[in-house]
Order: sequence, then structure tokens, then C-alpha cells
Amino acid sequence: MKWFVFSLAIMAILAPVNALADNNTDSTRVSDSQLYIGADSLADINHPLDSATRTSKYDKRVHYMRQHWASLIPTQHIMQFAGNMGLVSIGVGWDYGKRRQWETHLLIGYIPKYDSHRAKVTMTLKQNYIPWSIYLRRGWALEPLECGLYFNTVYGHEFWAKQPTKYSGGYYPFSTKFRPNIFVGQRVTKIIPNSRRKAVKSITAFYELSTCDIYFMKFYRNGEAKFWDVFGLSIGMKFQVL
Repeated sequence: MKWFVFSLAIMAILAPVNALADNNTDSTRVSDSQLYIGADSLADINHPLDSATRTSKYDKRVHYMRQHWASLIPTQHIMQFAGNMGLVSIGVGWDYGKRRQWETHLLIGYIPKYDSHRAKVTMTLKQNYIPWSIYLRRGWALEPLECGLYFNTVYGHEFWAKQPTKYSGGYYPFSTKFRPNIFVGQRVTKIIPNSRRKAVKSITAFYELSTCDIYFMKFYRNGEAKFWDVFGLSIGMKFQVL
């Protein structure tokens, strides 16, 4: 009996000691885990380029995707009168190139009814090239030469891309639905100061002399066609928004 009581006393004495040892062991484990975490952080500090390299590929991919999607955002708004594309045409455009010397415009035009049965809608895809721009002063710039080509179409069942079978071969050598055009012109631009910009960056006024395949062939065959029988005059405005 005495030995049993003595054993209980010894166990009661050693229990706090074992608990303290277990606590010390857990603390040591926590410290070890903290040590490992600290080591990783220390590695990032000692080698910052490695951490940057792990994210740079992702950042480059995101930047690449955003850059190419952003290139689809129109940078110009255009309004043009006449030019073998309708009485009035409006649309959007993109400028690009090292000097922004290339422009692509997509325009929707309107042809009034006049003597026909109904009004008509046209669509034009236009490519411009501006070789150089001369800065004058006080925000004014002159572009002495603008040239390019465009293709337009008229929507309607009375226009056709291929000659109907009711006409003999070669009776109409050209399509009545699609028209290729070439043009030359000049432009003047007013650059809006940064402090006064709200919706547009610059405003450009232009004129163009254009001709299409039918008018050119008329001059080529007749040889005596008048100037305005071959060329058409158009004027317009371009608003640079980006």
C-alpha cells in the first residue's frame, strides 16, 4: 500500500515536468516553422529578381493581350460629304505607323431618294497615307499631301456584283455594287492644347479629289471627258479622340 501511494506521489510530481517539456517541444516546433517561413522571406529579399521573374511572364502575357485588344479601339471619328460614297458619310478610323502616317476608315453613307424609289445606304472601307506633316505654329499643322484608295458598296437588290444573265457578255464590264476609288487631297489640323482638351485631341479639315473605275474608263475611252466628269470633290472633318 505504501508503495502504491509513493508511486502516485511520484507521478503527480513528474506530470507538470512532462507537460512543461511538451510545451517546450511545441514551442520549438512553432519556432522551427517560423524559421522556415522566415528563410523563404529572406530568400525573396536576397534574390528579388527571382521573385520578379516568376511574375514577369504573366505580366508580359497580360500586357500583350491588352495591347492588341486596345488596338481595336477607334482613335478617330470622321464625317465626309460626297466622294462617290453618298451625300454624307460618318464612321470611325484608326491611325498607326511610326509617324501615324497610315489611317484606315470604316464609313456608313447615305444617298437620298432623288428620282429613285427609295434612299440607299453605302459602306466604305478607306485607306489613307499621309507622307509628311508640316507644323506651322500655335497648334496648326499642314499636311500638303494625302492619298489613298477605298472600296465602297451600295446596299440594294437593284445592284449586282456579277452581271445578270439577261445581258450579253461584256455589256456591263463593271460591277454596279462595288466601286474601287483612288484619291488625293490636302489637310489642315488644329491641335488642341492639353489644358483645354475634353473630348478630342485635334480637329482636321480636308478635301479630296477622287475618281472610280467607271469615270476613269470614260476618260480613257473618250479621251475628251471634262475634268469634273472624271473627278469628284469631297470635303470632311476628322476628330482625333485618342
